Amino acid sequence: MNTLLRKLKLMFGDAVLRRRVLFVLVALVIFRVLANIPIPAAAGQNLAGLLANDQALGFLNLLTGGGLSAVSIVMLGVGPYITASIIMQLMTMMSPKMKAMQHEEGEFGRRKMTQYSRLLAVPLALVQGYGLIAYLGKQGILVGLTPFEMLTNTLVVAAGSLLLMWIGELISEFGIGNGVSLIIFAGIVSSLPARAAELAYTFNVAQIPLYIGALAATFAVVAAVVFITEAERPVPVTYAKQARGGRTIGGTTQTYLPLRVNQAGVIPIIFALSILIFPTVLANALATMGNGTVQAIALSVQKILANSWVNGFLYFGLVFIFTYFYTAVTFDPDAISTNLQKNGAFIPGIRPGEQTSQYLAKILTRITLVGAVFLGTIAILPLIMQELTGVASLAIGGTALLIVVSVVLDLVKKVDAQLSMREY
Repeated sequence: MNTLLRKLKLMFGDAVLRRRVLFVLVALVIFRVLANIPIPAAAGQNLAGLLANDQALGFLNLLTGGGLSAVSIVMLGVGPYITASIIMQLMTMMSPKMKAMQHEEGEFGRRKMTQYSRLLAVPLALVQGYGLIAYLGKQGILVGLTPFEMLTNTLVVAAGSLLLMWIGELISEFGIGNGVSLIIFAGIVSSLPARAAELAYTFNVAQIPLYIGALAATFAVVAAVVFITEAERPVPVTYAKQARGGRTIGGTTQTYLPLRVNQAGVIPIIFALSILIFPTVLANALATMGNGTVQAIALSVQKILANSWVNGFLYFGLVFIFTYFYTAVTFDPDAISTNLQKNGAFIPGIRPGEQTSQYLAKILTRITLVGAVFLGTIAILPLIMQELTGVASLAIGGTALLIVVSVVLDLVKKVDAQLSMREY
């Protein structure tokens, strides 16, 4: 407790850090205000009933921080931007030119990649916005929309998503932590009072064992997520003596390179949810078209994705793939090997250069397997619990818990890093 109070005192005592924290808080308040402004066609509608029976829309509501349930101007959340970022990251892995831009052009290259992601997010927001508006119209939520009203509401929803994208980038640049993750986190946390009230209202004495089991599972999941997030594989590194001008400078120094088991953090979960939702929204849009063949295909896709076991299988697979994918994007063994060699460092028993790179890649592949399986299992565990208990909110609630814990851990680490920089 004393350590926590000391860190809070240091955080708010430092002017720069205080400004960053306050900036994040103000940005998140603006997001919550936007999440409660309905689109022009909403007319006071609420999607509580529809969200309870549609898992894909429930997950979308989770990513939008409740923006969908209020039929708000930010009902798409940052989903289009996340999808655009995934596409651009895939491009860097497939195109040597794009990879060189990201890794070799420094800050300029990264800014160009971000700009491309922004541009790609625009058509994605329009497509997803149209699909969602069309689906809500089909479900009787938005009734009697004229073509002009469809266009207007689609543009409003797309603009809301792009506005959230901009707010997220501002948080990343001028605040602390990942802006997109914090927006999702804020939305989840803001829904907790309503969830608590709902639980109190529907409380049933006969279900006390179920409540106790859910509470125990919650603590177990939190403990497991913290353990895996903090787990790392230390790789021993030796810094050799350096000779300059005929003199030997320094001595042999032993240290280690920490390789995290879950290098990707919560990003694979967010990526997987975004990809999982996209075909559902697209199928919803195509199902309203006049072409019979297109309608038949869209309805078939809707039927397949409505199966919770199919959803669970796809969810696990996407989380698994994105864990490896994001780890490969953020951790480059070749770059680490080159930096070690430039600084006169080596791994004992491993030759510098290509052999070091291969050794690091081999270790990373093995430990990432543990992280990917764990993350995928934790992601679908609530879905399994939902099937066993029949409680629909468990699937979404479990994913929300996973995101909240991971974001909090990441935020604490970044605040600690900022405090350490200012202490020394």
